[in-house]
Amino acid sequence: MSAEVVGAALGALGGGAILLVAARIAAIRRPQFAVRVLPYLRDVGADPRAIAATTSAPALPPVVGAVFGPGLRVAADGVERVLGGAASVQRRLDRAALDRTVLDFRVEQVLWGLVCFAVAAFLGLLRGLRDPSAALPTLVVCVVGFVFGVLARDSWLSTQVRDRERRIVAEFPTVAELLALSVAAGEAPVVALDRVVRRSRGELSHELGRVLAAVRTGRPVATAFDELAARSGLPLVARFAAGIAVAVERGTPLADVLHAQAADVREAGRRELIEVAARKEVLMMIPIVFLVMPTTVVFAFFPGVLGLHLGMS
Repeated sequence: MSAEVVGAALGALGGGAILLVAARIAAIRRPQFAVRVLPYLRDVGADPRAIAATTSAPALPPVVGAVFGPGLRVAADGVERVLGGAASVQRRLDRAALDRTVLDFRVEQVLWGLVCFAVAAFLGLLRGLRDPSAALPTLVVCVVGFVFGVLARDSWLSTQVRDRERRIVAEFPTVAELLALSVAAGEAPVVALDRVVRRSRGELSHELGRVLAAVRTGRPVATAFDELAARSGLPLVARFAAGIAVAVERGTPLADVLHAQAADVREAGRRELIEVAARKEVLMMIPIVFLVMPTTVVFAFFPGVLGLHLGMS
């Protein structure tokens, strides 16, 4: 076979590969059907930024999922059998407003573990080039790195939940006051809720948007707020939802209830701030007692001790 034929075959093979890659990239960049349709189906009355915030990216890119997806899912099933707690994980995913299933989260845990495993393996390889007898400790470190990555993703999920709940607590008094003002102005609860959702941005506004979407699809107002109370991990949001549900069912003054809840949350935040300040005050004493005061004592007594030493000599 001549060199021209071999070159032509290699060129055709390379050109075909480039065309396949280009076609796949074009297919990936094409907007998905859900992205095109969801803005017209989600009845939250918010701008596209809010819709984008409620629709999270998939756990894996399409190409990576097609190639490595089956193996990662098998590994994720193994992690699920070892760790368990699927109900707790799903509840934390809901509280963190992550649009993922438990399987997607387990796949992310496996990916974090593989990244830590790769880092440990790379460091072990560098060490093995100098000391070939360190193969077994390197393997143990790699396994520990994989376990650390899996647990680190779970810990990061808990951190995401706490950060989101902290933002909800910070937003709650303002949203409750806006809702109370709208109700006091004579608007119905659903209309007031729609006004607050359209005028505000944040995590609590997103939760109220979900409640509004449920109400507009035919669910009773009290039932939608009861679901919010069950879904939330914060007692104040649960009390807020239960108070609105009871007020709607029994006809109690809703504005007074919302004003009282906003005042309670502000008072609780003030107490928490005082407690945090008290703890920080104790922590501020540590450098003073163990660093500043010993240094001051040394500078105060060292000249006298040096003078006595010179006088005795």
